Amino acid sequence: MTSAARSWPRVSARRVSALWTLSAALIGLAPCAQAATQTVMVTDAAGQPLAGAAVAVFVKGTPASATGKTVDMAQRDKQFEPTLVVIQTGSSVNFPNFDTVRHHVYSFSSIKPFEIKLYSGRPSVPVTFDKPGTATLGCNIHDSMLGYIHVVDTPYFAVTNAQGKAELDVPAGDHRVRVWHPKMTETQPGQEFRQVLGSGPISLRLNP
Repeated sequence: MTSAARSWPRVSARRVSALWTLSAALIGLAPCAQAATQTVMVTDAAGQPLAGAAVAVFVKGTPASATGKTVDMAQRDKQFEPTLVVIQTGSSVNFPNFDTVRHHVYSFSSIKPFEIKLYSGRPSVPVTFDKPGTATLGCNIHDSMLGYIHVVDTPYFAVTNAQGKAELDVPAGDHRVRVWHPKMTETQPGQEFRQVLGSGPISLRLNP
């Protein structure tokens, strides 16, 4: 036997068996269904496309809360931008002020009452939303400013565009779909539908 052959380490049958067991376990951790892009069309009671609606899909087995995720809800031209922000429970929101005037952002909503007193630039600490529901935001200085943060117990969500369309990357299957629009006010959780996703675009009509 050559010296090169003698240099290979000897691997016991027990170690080989353990490696196969670990590989099988890791394969088992892979999701059973791959996420695919799902198109959802939302219309109002008259059948007209509804822009600015929050669409959330609830998939069994997915975490209800998220940690460490932060998004921005800016103030620009004395308006909240965007007007509606959708986040998963446990996420945080920053409120950067890009105007030349100071703002005083507040919420009296039960899921998250808070206020950021007169400030400019970016607040040093974001606001964490740890309960599902909707928070209505205003500015103590500018009464015309109105915004919404819609908090959902799912990582699958989107906001409809001007054509009433939302696109979500979500596993195929029979899921609960919930749609909320600012016209519903924060006291309503939204309208729920039971839908089989993954077979093509779906249309949802909101009732008053």
